Amino acid sequence: MPIKSRVIILLGALVLIAVPASAQKMASDVIRAEVEQIRYAKEYGVGPVQITGRELIADFYVQRQFAPAWERPAQIDALIETIRGIEADGLSPEDYHLAALEAYRDEVGMAGVDPERRRAEFDLILTDSLIRLCYNLIFGKVDPATQHASWNYNRDVDDLDPVSFLRQALDAEDIARFIQALIPEYAVYTDLKAALDDYRRLAATGGWARVPEGETLEKGMQGERVAALCRRLAASGDLEKSRAATDRFDDAVEAAVKRFQKRHYIAVDGAVGPGTLEALNVGVQARIDQVRVNLERLRWVLHDIPPRFLFVDIAGYRVYAIKAMEEVWEAKVQIGRPYRQTPSFRADMKYIVFNPTWTIPPGILAKNVLPAVKKDPGYLQSRNISVIDRNGRPVDPRKIDWATITPRRFPYMLRQEPGPSNALGQVKFIFPNSHFVFLHDTPSKNLFRRTDRAFSSGCIRVERPFELAALLLQDVPGWDRSKIEAVVAAGRSETVFLPGPLPVLMVYLTAERIDGQMLFKNDIYNRDPPLLEALDSPFRYHDES
Repeated sequence: MPIKSRVIILLGALVLIAVPASAQKMASDVIRAEVEQIRYAKEYGVGPVQITGRELIADFYVQRQFAPAWERPAQIDALIETIRGIEADGLSPEDYHLAALEAYRDEVGMAGVDPERRRAEFDLILTDSLIRLCYNLIFGKVDPATQHASWNYNRDVDDLDPVSFLRQALDAEDIARFIQALIPEYAVYTDLKAALDDYRRLAATGGWARVPEGETLEKGMQGERVAALCRRLAASGDLEKSRAATDRFDDAVEAAVKRFQKRHYIAVDGAVGPGTLEALNVGVQARIDQVRVNLERLRWVLHDIPPRFLFVDIAGYRVYAIKAMEEVWEAKVQIGRPYRQTPSFRADMKYIVFNPTWTIPPGILAKNVLPAVKKDPGYLQSRNISVIDRNGRPVDPRKIDWATITPRRFPYMLRQEPGPSNALGQVKFIFPNSHFVFLHDTPSKNLFRRTDRAFSSGCIRVERPFELAALLLQDVPGWDRSKIEAVVAAGRSETVFLPGPLPVLMVYLTAERIDGQMLFKNDIYNRDPPLLEALDSPFRYHDES
């Protein structure tokens, strides 16, 4: 820092420490005048910034009888330094008035300024900055409900009064530590932050160049495109840097390509075809943005984590059983097709049904089943589907004139009976929700071998469902694996309630870092771009229209 700036800050500190009572009152009078306008104005600027936490700021200063809140220079410096460092979390310091805060701090004590007014404005801006920063760290910058119509995660923070929270922050011995405590400390978040730093460092040194378009690259080939491939793989750490200068596609390069494909959820074949080439040519800045987007998603969910839960990684096609933030079980899943997306929400699993029936929902009835029945009268019988009337009585499908039946006026219910060919398989896991989404077995087990597994109509098909059932029922007397197998073999539907509700968290993450390895997933539902746009937009509170 230049000597002149240090002197200005030192003088400012002395002014803040030794403020005469008359000056204190004058600053309070300015704050009172500002607050009286802040509370009722639709938009209000203090100095060069727009004040957004208007009602909260008004209530806060009224309780203080308009006395300035920021009396300690070290506290001011700590807030400014914390804001400057918030880029590490993928947020923008300018959302929290960094430039204005630094300018005001430098002007304190300078000749030619109105010290009481500037001090009062500085106080108000500091408070608004603190409110904005804490709000974004607790709730996220972007309102998740604007990105997911299905969003229902809890947003309460222990019923804490906002004014009391502000007082706690300002009364804290170390305000930087107080703010730091609001940042998620779970490894899934801190590891992603570390990755953000790594990619920014990589971008600062030039990132990586594109691999030219052309035919599929594979082992045995040689030339400039292979050389470009090696430089690209070395830049991202998939190939040893000592091999960056090679132009021969040998075993080491093939292994590096496979490593890259696995990290990017691409079918692992060791050859650079169109899909792999497209992923290779995603720029460093785009990856930085992808990491920032997913840090934001984690801020949405990591403030209310139960001790035990199921975590459905939608974009990663996996489900995890978590206990005390440790993974105790995992499996592949199949999720909804892009036009029948699996929603992001939270619900409590209540019970398991073995040998379930499947009542065909209206959407699938209209788009799939009814057209198939009209083409093939034997369709229902071949799939073990019964027709039930409104009184619950079975109806002979051969006696129905299907040509006259429409989805809007469908007087029956179609129910697929239990069995290995049932669309839900032989077990389903129910967590009641308005989306009619649940976990279940599937007869389409061959699809678990695919890298991209978006095949369902929105529900989550689980690869090893009976392992999951045994895990969830291990504390229910009499329900061990042998009992489960016997019940399934009997072919009768049976419902078993869990010992207590088990939270199921449905989360869409397209980037994460595990064991030091960065994973980038396909944005199958194209949810990253609108979230990035919102993340880079000006600050706003979630309930603002």
